[in-house]
Amino acid sequence: VQLVESGGGFVQPGGSLKLSCAASGFTFSSTTMRWYRQAPGKEREVVATIPSTGSSRYYADSVKGRFTISRDNAKNTLYLQMNSLKPEDTAVYLCAALRGGTYWGKGTLVTVSS
Repeated sequence: VQLVESGGGFVQPGGSLKLSCAASGFTFSSTTMRWYRQAPGKEREVVATIPSTGSSRYYADSVKGRFTISRDNAKNTLYLQMNSLKPEDTAVYLCAALRGGTYWGKGTLVTVSS
């Protein structure tokens, strides 16, 4: 299992970023995928979850209405569109594959600051 995140960076409050997670080494199309984030000094938290079919997506209350999780099973890629970003969204964002256990990428840093 290999998961490689990209798309992080520095953005001002109110801005947008789109994260990607390229997956390989497993059957992506039949796997529930999840985005987590971990801010400095805080525990890792679930941001959003998407099942293999793309239906019944879950969002943390803190990002609901601002973030959208999606997937392209033909490209084996997971996405996270982040809009109206806030300083408290600053964190390392990691994608994860839920296959019995949880498989992690290394993460991509998102910094929201003026």
